[in-house]
Parts: sequence; structure tokens; C-alpha cells
Amino acid sequence: MIIRKAEPADDDAVGELLIEAFLSTYARKLPGVIYDDARKKDLRDVAAKRARALVLVAEKDERVIGTVAIFKPGADGSEAWRPNTADLRHLAVEPAHHGRGVAGPLLDRAEAVARDEWKVDAIGLHVRQGADGVARLYERRGYRRDPSGDLRKPTVMLEAYLLTWPHART
Repeated sequence: MIIRKAEPADDDAVGELLIEAFLSTYARKLPGVIYDDARKKDLRDVAAKRARALVLVAEKDERVIGTVAIFKPGADGSEAWRPNTADLRHLAVEPAHHGRGVAGPLLDRAEAVARDEWKVDAIGLHVRQGADGVARLYERRGYRRDPSGDLRKPTVMLEAYLLTWPHART
């Protein structure tokens, strides 16, 4: 498996992966979650995301099987609530590769870029309320709940998590 920066040629594959992963995961685990056409259009607009964030992909056998985006502090579209904090978004792994060690290397790379290249103080992210398995994945990596960054949107409550340096994995 290769972790690399997404290129324009990856946009369609990443967009469809986000839709497949979010719809299959959330639809199965959180039946009340509905992704309308506007949300699907936003997920498919990978070119716009690449213009505002670093989008990484996990590639295996020349196929994109995972992705994550990380926004620099202050970048357009960032939902970071603290200064000098990167915003991690859109972690998705092809459902056929769930549990096969794809998310970890994607997160390792995103965290390393934020910490070592961008020199941020922290990484913030949001997890849909009720997505306990997703929250546990981040908690195992050292992210901690920070209710001060919670986002209440019209159709969803997003719980904030923060990873600060130095951190210890548990």
C-alpha cells in the first residue's frame, strides 16, 4: 500500500470512495443519517478540497482504497476552533478494506505533515454524535474530546476531538 498526495486524476475515485464509505458506514450504523444530493455533490468535489487542503490517498494495486484531508490553520473550509490547529476531515476507507490497516497509515501521514511540516500545535476533528466506533479509533491515537469545539448543525451534532503534541497513544 502506498500513501501519497492526491492528484487531479484521483478526484473521481476519491469522490466516489467518500460517498460509498460514508453512505455504507453511516447508513448501516446510524440509520437516521441521510446524505442528500447537495452533500453528495460536496463529497464529490475533490478538486475544490485539494485547492484548500492536503488530500492524501491510500493506493493498493493502482486503486484508491482510502483517503483523508487535512486543512492548514486558517484555510478556507477549516472547522478548527483553536489557533494554530489543523483540521482533519473526510477519513474514508473502501468498505472491502475496513479493518485491514488502511486508516492508520493515512492518519500517520496526515499527523506527521501537520506536526513536522506545518508545525501546528494540534489537530482538531469532528465525529458525528453516535459514531462511537469512529470516536474510539481517534481516541486510541491520542485524540481527546474537547466539547468547546462541538458543532451543532441543523441536521447533525458533531463532537470535537483534539490531538496535541506531545501525545501518547493509549
